[in-house]
Amino acid sequence: MNAALPRLLLVDDDRLVLATLARGMAAQGWQVSCADSAEDARAQLAAGLRPDIALLDVRLPGDDGVTLARELGQRYQLPCLMLSAWGDEATVASASDSGALGYLVKPLDPLQLGPMLRTALARAREQANLRQNNEQLEQALQQTREINVAVGILMVQHRLKRDAAFELLRKAARCQRRRLATLAQEVIQGSELLHAPSARALADS
Repeated sequence: MNAALPRLLLVDDDRLVLATLARGMAAQGWQVSCADSAEDARAQLAAGLRPDIALLDVRLPGDDGVTLARELGQRYQLPCLMLSAWGDEATVASASDSGALGYLVKPLDPLQLGPMLRTALARAREQANLRQNNEQLEQALQQTREINVAVGILMVQHRLKRDAAFELLRKAARCQRRRLATLAQEVIQGSELLHAPSARALADS
């Protein structure tokens, strides 16, 4: 199989549905893996299967598809679409609560399913990129806060102005070939250690 093909995990206890969808999606250039239960899907993932997206039947033997979708999203960050012969409001709401990207009603035409899966996969990748960007932004903001705190500590300790204290921290990081944020954390931790109750008690003894 070509590793460049998009990878789909199909989970349905109806073997005819599995065979029909798997054949149709393979014909459209998908690398398809099939499972007939949540337990089977878990076993394949534990063995190293890494699909790009999963299509799960809502009603499965054992754990249902909603439970599985929630687990796959949390453990593997795997985007999921839900599939069911039932389109009632309660079932759709339950599937939506699982974090699934969409809800499809049987019977499905594989020719229509292909574009749906590609759209859902593109959406999932956009969401993942957005989450990554947000995490990087938060990390950068946290590092900026820590550097500012460390500069403030150096200002007090060495009676320096802000620019001079920052330059002191920057030069120390450069001389030690270390990241500025890492050195800032150590300055903060050192200050916290000196102000801890045990340190104050030792100083007073």
